[in-house]
Amino acid sequence: MDPLERIKQQVESTPIVLYMKGTPQFPQCGFSSRTAQALQNCGVEFGYVNVLADQEVYENLPAFADWPTFPQLYINGELVGGCDITLELFQSGELQKMAQAAAGSSEASSEA
Repeated sequence: MDPLERIKQQVESTPIVLYMKGTPQFPQCGFSSRTAQALQNCGVEFGYVNVLADQEVYENLPAFADWPTFPQLYINGELVGGCDITLELFQSGELQKMAQAAAGSSEASSEA
């Protein structure tokens, strides 16, 4: 499958998906760590993709939504942004509302 098609399928089939370096349990960079932690603090289930373990996604994701850096957070198929935007939304309470609306009140995370 074409990498961009695979990314599109992941984004459309998972209400909340975080493309990050590492995993929520073992992040490989500070930005990914803080973004995953903000999502975990929302108390919702979210999918994730470790871009370090998937070279095709790592190389093609920046072109998918014209966003050059990682992490990238998608909610309901739309790019929310990276670490700074996610943390601003969390601090304002908006991320919690967005995440709960997208995922309900689940609590675990899983690989997308």
